Amino acid sequence: MEKYNLLFPIGWDAFGLPAENYAIKKGIHPAITTKKNIDNFKDQIQHLGISVDWAREINTTDPSYYKWTQWIFIKLFEKGLAYKAKIAINWCPKDKIGLANEEVIDGKCERCGTKVEKREKEQWLIKITEYAKRLIDDLDLVDFPERVKTQQKEWIGESLGNKVRFKVEGIDDFIEVFTTRIDTIFSGTFLVLAPGNSFIEKHKDKIENIDDILAYREASKTILDAERTKENKDITGIQLKGLIARNPATNEEIPVWVSDFVLENYGLGAVFGSAHDKRDFDLAKKYGIPLRTSVLPENQEMLEKVKNLEECFQEEGILNNSLQFDGLRSSEAKARIAEWLNINQMAEPQVTYKLRDWVFSRQRYWGEPIPMVSCQQCGWQPLPENKLPL
Repeated sequence: MEKYNLLFPIGWDAFGLPAENYAIKKGIHPAITTKKNIDNFKDQIQHLGISVDWAREINTTDPSYYKWTQWIFIKLFEKGLAYKAKIAINWCPKDKIGLANEEVIDGKCERCGTKVEKREKEQWLIKITEYAKRLIDDLDLVDFPERVKTQQKEWIGESLGNKVRFKVEGIDDFIEVFTTRIDTIFSGTFLVLAPGNSFIEKHKDKIENIDDILAYREASKTILDAERTKENKDITGIQLKGLIARNPATNEEIPVWVSDFVLENYGLGAVFGSAHDKRDFDLAKKYGIPLRTSVLPENQEMLEKVKNLEECFQEEGILNNSLQFDGLRSSEAKARIAEWLNINQMAEPQVTYKLRDWVFSRQRYWGEPIPMVSCQQCGWQPLPENKLPL
């Protein structure tokens, strides 16, 4: 209608789980059922007289097409943007497939309704986090509605904060915590690790109740991340007996706990527990862990309740019980405390993102093979281009 000549290509996205499930159901090879379905669709489209350029038809299951998807994968690998790692994924035991969070509805596989589990599997990942900052900044260059830009920014989830190191007594090692609220560190009376935090495995010989900790970790694998972080979730936890850490701001000894509300893949998989985070507050109240406030509200009605630990105050306020930083507002104290801890190499600025690298491999039979060779001497190597398609 704008008087331009337009190109209308046509294509079939024909690999994947639906085609494979259908082939299993019918007991016929997916190559046969896929071709039959495409021929049927094509016949219908042609009978409808839809204007497409059939000379430019493509099919993702055609080796002459997926040769180029394999070529692109190799180029990403050569640039360090594709890598293999063992990670916990959403797993459907019936369809035997890894699922994205969006494919899990109320804890079940959206296709078959089976309860989804967490399983550790070796996966190829694409390093989209390499572009997290640019994805945010370049939203200023596109003509999107503001609400869409806001959704994108929240999805990427940039957090500016600090990495803080907590020394562990009797071990030449630290527990590292990412926080956006370093102004509350003087109220840090305990540490909380994610059940799958690598520190636990690394120092399990020092943990007196390691069997209980491992059992808790196994139980947490059956709970999806979305469930673990729900606001109204019942908070559970278990103390790592035999381990004591030190708060770098107060030099006080503090216990180390494990709770499934802390996620392995967000921040550094650990938080310092304080009176100024609702989940920390609830865990401490439930298990009798000492609490202390270090930020007070200016609202006088709330002040006494916060001081008496009747309410959890999560907002920024005026520092209290914070040594030389008493009386400062949170906004000013953050930079001052971070600088003070940085002098002793106990903290440093850090940026984290909610965005995660893209789990690329779905380990399907009916899908294009990943064109990589595992070599015992030199690791993963790409197939030579003249050997494509695999």
